[in-house]
Amino acid sequence: MSEFEGKVVVITGAGGGLGKAHALEFASRGAKVVVNDLGGSGDGTGSGDAADAVGDEIKAAGGEAIANKASVSDKAGAQSIIDDAVSAYGTVDVLVNNAGILRDKSFKNLDLGDWDIVMDVHLNGSAYVTKAAWPIMYEKQYGRIVFTSSTSGIFGNFGQANYGAAKMGMLGIMNVLAIEGVSKNIRVNCLAPFAETRLIGTIPGRDVNPDDPDPMRHPKLVTPVVVLMCSDDAPTGMTFHAGNGGFRRSATFVNEGLTFTDPDVNYEDVLAQKDKLLDLSEGQEMSGLIIVQQRQQQQ
Repeated sequence: MSEFEGKVVVITGAGGGLGKAHALEFASRGAKVVVNDLGGSGDGTGSGDAADAVGDEIKAAGGEAIANKASVSDKAGAQSIIDDAVSAYGTVDVLVNNAGILRDKSFKNLDLGDWDIVMDVHLNGSAYVTKAAWPIMYEKQYGRIVFTSSTSGIFGNFGQANYGAAKMGMLGIMNVLAIEGVSKNIRVNCLAPFAETRLIGTIPGRDVNPDDPDPMRHPKLVTPVVVLMCSDDAPTGMTFHAGNGGFRRSATFVNEGLTFTDPDVNYEDVLAQKDKLLDLSEGQEMSGLIIVQQRQQQQ
């Protein structure tokens, strides 16, 4: 019997691409899936029946699913996604924040309206849906949450200041919620995926066919690590990269740095040891969660 048998899994932006791949996989493992998707275009405009189509596909294969077409960027809409899950299935066990749009331009040419809407969908939308699910998971002392980040935020990418800022924000909320949820068995992680999807096809210079992706760039090759992040024995507070058949983890490292006892330390003092300040060769992984765990071990 699958560990996901009977679990309630909510996936936003699940009408195609990565979200659809996640939804089909969880359903195949016996989960009851809430398929959320506005059904809009890659830039977030319009609406459609993508959520219904994926839900119908799951049910045709013998699984359980319901569709929700609300926008994650609307507070009431985000709440309705979780309300629908509770109404249909009684609870929420897993939340995969996947919904997203693109409005790419170099920062010089970026309209601030495109900044706002990308932040609203990616960062605010993920926070709104998570806020709706959090009390349920907190009370039952079980929850698995995935935030979908991107290498555009973690490492940077030309023409994606809005998208990159929103995606790096996913690491920020993960870091905090991993700490706040650890005592309640709520585990929170980030995904940085790569696959041939409709959104990737909107990036200038990217020639992809989301309806017939390269087999090694298919969205379903990202999903295994999402399942791992949502398992009973899932890690927490970690960022995973997946795509092209590869799976990796990235983290923040901190070096020993410089320590001064002189209250009059100045620029010249720092400059004299600049090489040591920049050297990460002996850096150690660090996060707020690691600090909390270290303090607990010392008590």
